[in-house]
Amino acid sequence: MYIRPVQPDDLDNLCILAKNSGVGVTSLPDNKQKMQAKLERSLTSFDKTRPVHDRQYLFALMDEKTNAMAGICALEAAIGHDEVWYNYHVGKSVHASSDIGVHKVTQTLYLSNDLTGSSEIATLFLMPEYRGNQNGQLLSRSRYMFLADFPELFGESIIAEMRGYSDENGNSPFWESLGRHFFQMEFSDADYLTGLGNKAFIAELMPKFPIYVPMLSQAAQETIGKVHPQTEPALAMLMSEGFEFNNYVDIFDAGPSVSAKIKDIRAVKESKLFNVALSENAPEADLTDKHGLLLVSNRGFEDYRVILINKAAASDGSIVLSKAQANILNVQEGSQVRAVSLRPTENK
Repeated sequence: MYIRPVQPDDLDNLCILAKNSGVGVTSLPDNKQKMQAKLERSLTSFDKTRPVHDRQYLFALMDEKTNAMAGICALEAAIGHDEVWYNYHVGKSVHASSDIGVHKVTQTLYLSNDLTGSSEIATLFLMPEYRGNQNGQLLSRSRYMFLADFPELFGESIIAEMRGYSDENGNSPFWESLGRHFFQMEFSDADYLTGLGNKAFIAELMPKFPIYVPMLSQAAQETIGKVHPQTEPALAMLMSEGFEFNNYVDIFDAGPSVSAKIKDIRAVKESKLFNVALSENAPEADLTDKHGLLLVSNRGFEDYRVILINKAAASDGSIVLSKAQANILNVQEGSQVRAVSLRPTENK
């Protein structure tokens, strides 16, 4: 399995991923025209014809044996430039009166554009049949290698918006308690419109005054900042890299936003440069040994590649690769690559 940028002939594969992504993955709308636009935006980002602040880099996880696209992930250079970026800021309102001995702290939600200009970790989806063998780890964490090599293309801070809680039928308690009062539509329809780029339009119809959380249903209150069960592993992965909840949630499903300084992300901070040495005796990667693996990128841009290799292949400033591994990475003897442990070592 390896990571590469999306290519012009990837549209059909992207549409298959979008169809399988389900409710809540708003960055993968099941709409061919929108996916075509998403693909073209990435292509013009990688060929550098698009302004830096408007770039989105889409990366595909590929099965080298079958050439099947197993998953997709993305990096957004900066959010909120062309479309207004909305979140609810989770805050507090204090009501106090010493005369009657009352001091009440109430949780509130304020409509906010505070995250405008941040870079974003985005669009993570892995096909169900590929969920295993460290594929999710490779797909998600590969982006940090790109951030490490091209920090000038991104902001100081980066966020990730997590899919909020919805039940097995796709119903969001937060939407039912708040959004439904302002829109005559199902959560799945609002979710779809968001994916089509209509989030700003919908947000403009939301109340501008603070929402007092106790006025929402108990079920809705419990989902504020809570992720969808399928998203819990992705959140844990981000937290292990140094991301933290930043007190912002999605306006539709109340899914949490997490953020970090790019320079402080574990994989960015700990990654190192190595010179390639080719050998047919290169140790094979054991995908069952989750702490014995390295992420290795070729430091390319248009031809960016990332694979997993055995941690034992790296020593004294050099990494030993087999010819097959070097071919996938598009590197040769003496090339410089970037590598880092797949997982934080403190998690052993």
